[in-house]
Amino acid sequence: MNKLKYLCLIALLNSYSVMSADAPNMKLFGTLLVPPPCVISNNELIDVYFGHNVGIHKVDGINYTESVNYRLVCDPNLKGWDLGLSIIGPKTQFDEAALQTNIPDLGIHLTQDGKPFKLNERIAISPDNPPVIQAVPVKRPGSTLPEGAFEVSATLLAEYQ
Repeated sequence: MNKLKYLCLIALLNSYSVMSADAPNMKLFGTLLVPPPCVISNNELIDVYFGHNVGIHKVDGINYTESVNYRLVCDPNLKGWDLGLSIIGPKTQFDEAALQTNIPDLGIHLTQDGKPFKLNERIAISPDNPPVIQAVPVKRPGSTLPEGAFEVSATLLAEYQ
């Protein structure tokens, strides 16, 4: 008879655990917030032109420095979101802040307020005072650049977190 009691008790416990798993005893809820939108340069392409006459022997990370002229416009930030800026693009193997151009040993080094702007990494910024971004051609140390046109594309991204 003890075995029968034991089997009944097991059956009763199993049916209780199945019933309690089906009955909800927790409620989860929240509010989704949308960060205010930001627009960079009216969503238009930002061109940085280094000129027709970039001397292959004068590429030193200083010569041919150009400003990246962009405008950042964000709607009012009423919820205290943190704004960040990043440049997403192909990185050279010899400089973490340089975009890899179509010429293997040539990159475009980027700075924000005079400091290297590490590619594919977010930096915190203020929408009221966005950083000054500059670009300058750089070459792999010890390399000799070939003559020819160069280019590279990247994405300048402003987003709230």
